[in-house]
Amino acid sequence: MGKVTMLAVCKDNKNKGDLTGSVGLLTSILVRYPEVATINFDPGKQLLRFTFIYAGILERKELDNLKATLLDSIEVYNLLEHKEISTISLQSQVYDNLTVIEVQRDVNTLVQEEITLIVNLFHLYLNNNLITEEDEQYFEEDLIAQEKIIGRMLAKMKSTNQDKYLFAFRQEGRVKVFDK
Repeated sequence: MGKVTMLAVCKDNKNKGDLTGSVGLLTSILVRYPEVATINFDPGKQLLRFTFIYAGILERKELDNLKATLLDSIEVYNLLEHKEISTISLQSQVYDNLTVIEVQRDVNTLVQEEITLIVNLFHLYLNNNLITEEDEQYFEEDLIAQEKIIGRMLAKMKSTNQDKYLFAFRQEGRVKVFDK
């Protein structure tokens, strides 16, 4: 895998193992999916918030179509997996000439394959206007290994009591993770 520098800023050592796993999960998602601009973990609501940035202003109709496609795709995926979703939502905000789109998903029913589905839908739907950080080309084996790591960390996160709100993003080739 390529070189990734991670900076984690945490205020205390309480639940250190849980926190380390959560930080690792957020870092792995950002490394594996350069389309994801930021990712947050809200422990109170047990939500992961994925942020995507579109270079331009998406019209309301385009956003509604994206939302409908995303929700339908995730619903069908979970129906085929015989699972029920607790939380999924899509929100957007326009800043200057950028549209920031946030997908919220509950941790308890989320799986790695669904993260891949979400990212691929954004990539296909928003085409070349989706802002990504393309640093290095990875081999297929590296990507598969990273996906397995994400799957294991996500499963572990479901059984922990991590209580820190985490925020992760990329900056100049580094993944930075902060707790609040």
